[in-house]
Amino acid sequence: MAKDEVFPVDENDDDVVVTISLDDGTEMTCEILTIFDCGGDQDYIALLPIAENGKPLGDECDEAFIYRYFENEDGTPVLDNIATDEEYEMVSDRFDELLDEAEFDEMD
Repeated sequence: MAKDEVFPVDENDDDVVVTISLDDGTEMTCEILTIFDCGGDQDYIALLPIAENGKPLGDECDEAFIYRYFENEDGTPVLDNIATDEEYEMVSDRFDELLDEAEFDEMD
């Protein structure tokens, strides 16, 4: 992937959803917003929690979850928690930039 490249999860522009297990053992269904990098080798994924009716649980992207993203040897997607506050700040800032760019593109 090229530096700072963002790619759609589904080229047909359909919403792709996943179910994640939270630390307390509950499960949450989320829409995959995007998978992106911050200029390094690590990819990240932004997930938006959705209700059973398919509507976002939070206000727009204010409630997005961001995780480290990679695929293991057999191609299975794996999510991992972001390790440090510094890494989270960097990834969060990049995600905010992507949101700003998306809003700007919609205005054109």
